[in-house]
Amino acid sequence: MPLLPGAEPYRHRGGPVGVLFCHGFTGSPQSLRPWAEELAAAGFTVSVPLLPGHGTRWQDMQVTRWEDWYAEVERELLAMSAECEQVFVCALSMGSALALRLAALHGPAVSGLVLVNPSVRSDNPASVLLPVLRHLVPSLAGVANDIARPDAVEVGYDRTPLHAAWSLARLWKEVQGRLPQVTQPVLLFHSPQDHVVSAANSELVLARISSTDVTERLCQRSYHVATLDHDAPEIFAASGDFIRRLASAHAAGATRVESDDHQG
Repeated sequence: MPLLPGAEPYRHRGGPVGVLFCHGFTGSPQSLRPWAEELAAAGFTVSVPLLPGHGTRWQDMQVTRWEDWYAEVERELLAMSAECEQVFVCALSMGSALALRLAALHGPAVSGLVLVNPSVRSDNPASVLLPVLRHLVPSLAGVANDIARPDAVEVGYDRTPLHAAWSLARLWKEVQGRLPQVTQPVLLFHSPQDHVVSAANSELVLARISSTDVTERLCQRSYHVATLDHDAPEIFAASGDFIRRLASAHAAGATRVESDDHQG
C-alpha cells in the first residue's frame, strides 16, 4: 500500500547527540515532523521511524502487534547508539509507552526522555471487552486529529483497528510494570484538554518512575496532538534546552574523567 502523504519516516544526520522520535497509535511521523526538523536545524541527529502497520490504511494495523512497533524503535535506538555519543527519545501518546520501555530495558543507552501526553493505561471501561469484541467488530471510530488549532491536521487513521487496540492494552500492562526501572531524566508535557488520553496517564508515569530529574509542563492551549498544536513552539524549545543541558553535563563529565585518567 502507498504511504499517506506526509507519513514517510524522516532522518537527518547531524552532530554526536541523537534524538529518536516515537509517534502514536494509528498516527505517523507527520505528527512529529516539525519537532524533528526543529531539532535537526539545531544540529542534532534525528530519526522518526514509521511504525509497522501505520501510515497506509487501518486494515494494515490488524496484523501487527505492540511487539512489532517496539521492535522498530528498538532497532532505530541501537542504530543511533552506534553512530551517536548520546541518544534521547522524544515521544507522543502511545509512542511514550514505547519510549519508556526503551528506557527501562536499555538503561544508559537512553540519556533522557521527552514525553507528550503519554498513553500508558486504559481510559475506557469498555476496554475489558476488547479480547472478545475484536473478533466481532474489526474497527471503531478513530482517535486521530485531536487538535485545537483549526488549521492543523494530523495524518492518521480514521478508524481504530481492534486487534491492534487489544495489543496496545497488553503493551500498557507491560510498561506499567517496568516504570520503576526508568531512572533517566524526564521532561513531560500534558494537555489539560486532551480528548484522547486522560491526565491519569501522566500522573501514573510521574508516580511510578524512579527518575530524580523530572520536569512536568502543561500545554494549556493544546489538545492531544500538542506537537502540531498551539503549544508546539514551547515543546520544541524546551526539549532542545533539556537535551542540550544533559548533553553538556555528559560532555563535562567525560572531560573530567579523561583529565583524571591523564593525571593518573
